[in-house]
Amino acid sequence: MNPEKAYTRTAISLHWLVAVLLFAGFALGLFMVPLPFSPSKLKFYAWHKWLGVTVFGLFWLRLVWRHWHRPPLALGSGWQRSAARLAHALLYGLMFATPISGWLYSSSAGVQTVYLGILPLPDLIGREAGLKDFMKMVHYGFSMSMASLVLIHILAAFKHHWVNRDDTLRRMLRWSR
Repeated sequence: MNPEKAYTRTAISLHWLVAVLLFAGFALGLFMVPLPFSPSKLKFYAWHKWLGVTVFGLFWLRLVWRHWHRPPLALGSGWQRSAARLAHALLYGLMFATPISGWLYSSSAGVQTVYLGILPLPDLIGREAGLKDFMKMVHYGFSMSMASLVLIHILAAFKHHWVNRDDTLRRMLRWSR
């Protein structure tokens, strides 16, 4: 494929790695919240945080990569390209805001995030019960917004593949050129 029409292997790898981690973090979040308090629940919260911190780090890596390696032009009509740009901007915003809101929620609850059980991350704010409830709601809202946007992203890729019959999906599945 022409480099102007294809994603780089790095961009494809980062896309799918983040997709898997987002799915795992979302599924784990939905699973762990209703559990009764237990050592297992605390372990699941730690794993959820590790996934969030990893996605946050990969978000920055993706931004740097994308800055130096422009993605190919979106396929489809003018409004579809505009919608794709908006959706990607919102996804990037949520890949930043969702982990930060989780970190703020954890900090305001007085529970430090220790990445991979090794690296303690600084609390972003002090323990504050009123803010904890607010940040929990914000984190949940961002998470649901991201899940909704990811679903739309997936449906749009399938629409391009099966209805438009263009290369939108194929060029993100192509591991080599």
